[in-house]
Amino acid sequence: MIITKKALPRRTFLRGMGVCLALPLLDSMIPALTAMARTPANPVFRYGFFYLPNGVAMNHTGVDFWKPTTIGADFEFSRILKPLEPFRDQLSVVSGLHHRSAESLGDGNGDHTRGTGTWLTGAHIKRTEGSDLRAGISADQVIAQQFGKETSLPSLELAILPNAVTGGCDTGYSCAYGTTVSWSSPTTPLPTQSSPRLVFEQLFGDGGPASQQLADLRRKNSILDSASDELAGLQAKLGPSDRIKVSEYLDSLREVERRIQRAEVNNAQSPLPDYERPGLGVPDRFDDHV
Repeated sequence: MIITKKALPRRTFLRGMGVCLALPLLDSMIPALTAMARTPANPVFRYGFFYLPNGVAMNHTGVDFWKPTTIGADFEFSRILKPLEPFRDQLSVVSGLHHRSAESLGDGNGDHTRGTGTWLTGAHIKRTEGSDLRAGISADQVIAQQFGKETSLPSLELAILPNAVTGGCDTGYSCAYGTTVSWSSPTTPLPTQSSPRLVFEQLFGDGGPASQQLADLRRKNSILDSASDELAGLQAKLGPSDRIKVSEYLDSLREVERRIQRAEVNNAQSPLPDYERPGLGVPDRFDDHV
């Protein structure tokens, strides 16, 4: 048996027909006889913020469906948080926080927009419907600047509703304040993406122009099929455990592709509504989209 310190680069990709597909961390990427091989591989740091613009039912007819009624490690989960109970040891519920910067402070109406713009920035946003926006760099982008260099994409900004970055949406405030919570600088809001297909292709596809994406959709080609030749060559170089891991990973990607394609077929068979249709691949059902 030959033991070598040579290993696949951790940033190994499959490339074929313009597709660039990142692979998960494999045993073959960890050099033998090294400290990394003797200890569990450190997972990539992940951090997510989920914003509910209309809030939660914290006082519905006198009943709080969100905040636990008791405190301490054995607190009782509320109705909304109940599905998270199996992960009790991995979470904390924090209450009693308040963003004073989201108050009017003399700017009049516009609480909804101010709340969105202040949530991750902590800044009192500038009241304007023009391009002279001002808020603050958001917490997610502070984290992305530090840890984003370890991932292929520093951050993802996702939403359920289509993005709007111009015009006025709430009593003298630009729509940009109310349609994103991410700011890379005090004057730069980051647009969100609401299309599952475009997000999938951003993560696993070539990120080509919209015209190319439409052409690919019509051909019904799988992103994974495009890289099939290189995939076959890679599988031959992997050990049994890595082959299983890659197979499971690719199966999960194919399932995501299948669900997106199914949603697009359903959309194509339905009459177009009068309002502007969101981007490619938005499912008809709201819960499917979420």
